[in-house]
Amino acid sequence: MKDWAEKLNCAITVCDAEGKVIYMNDKSVETNGNVLGKNIMGCHNERSRSIIDRLLSESSSNAYTITKKGQKKLIYQTPWYDEDGKTAGLVEFSIVIPDGMPHYDRDKASMQ
Repeated sequence: MKDWAEKLNCAITVCDAEGKVIYMNDKSVETNGNVLGKNIMGCHNERSRSIIDRLLSESSSNAYTITKKGQKKLIYQTPWYDEDGKTAGLVEFSIVIPDGMPHYDRDKASMQ
């Protein structure tokens, strides 16, 4: 995983089931500072901590957009699984959304 993800132009942060950060690509370190080995609960408010707890306990995903430092971003949080299929932690992708990004509705039958 690390080889292709290191220089990817989005922040990837991975934590284990206890919330300890076990992987950060270069963009994640640039965005969040180096929090490798630290628990993500320490840098989130109570509302966010309850969402993280729910994601881990229900093996569910969460997606939302934010604006930070003048950039709009898509945040996507999703579980990752160990070899037995048990939730082993969460992966967070933070992706800058370009201004004026087009949206295509692939459900519509049209010749675009």
